[in-house]
Amino acid sequence: MEINTASFVVSNSDYRKCPDTGLPELAFIGRSNVGKSSLINMLCRSKDMAKTSGRPGKTQLINHFIINNSWYLVDLPGYGYAKISKSARESWKKMITGYFLNRETLLSAFVLIDSRIPPQEIDLQFVSFLGRNGIPLSIVFTKTDKQSQRVTAQNVNKFKQALLQEWEELPPIFLTSSATSSGRDKLLAYIDQIMQQ
Repeated sequence: MEINTASFVVSNSDYRKCPDTGLPELAFIGRSNVGKSSLINMLCRSKDMAKTSGRPGKTQLINHFIINNSWYLVDLPGYGYAKISKSARESWKKMITGYFLNRETLLSAFVLIDSRIPPQEIDLQFVSFLGRNGIPLSIVFTKTDKQSQRVTAQNVNKFKQALLQEWEELPPIFLTSSATSSGRDKLLAYIDQIMQQ
């Protein structure tokens, strides 16, 4: 697959207000500041389609982008650390949970993980939440250009081992770098495979 056209459609705070066109959706989510917006921009070959920021918590709504006039890429708020109030954090949690449990056009979730650090409990818990609720997912490690391949491999392996304590079979795993576009072709080929199914 190649992304030829990509444009922002709408932002919402409630899954019930999301587009009702019936087009399939792929959702991207990860811990705050994991590089989600940069990855989305890399996939779409756009510098500023998804707004990037060094400040965690930049994405605060459910953002729909129409891709090739045939499916939606959904940019979701990051979970975990962000300098926001407890009530706002609870609101985000409700919004994200509502989306994943009720969005019938969702085909798959892409959970972004920072490859620079060992497994974080909040990431493992979120992957477990998706798994328990039967939501198809893959794991996308970001920022692989920021350290040696050895460190990346160690952290990825530790994450796999942590998942295998609960999972019989691991979900698809991808290694990416928004800076070098590494992993872009494999991720798009996988998206194409999902769409064909």
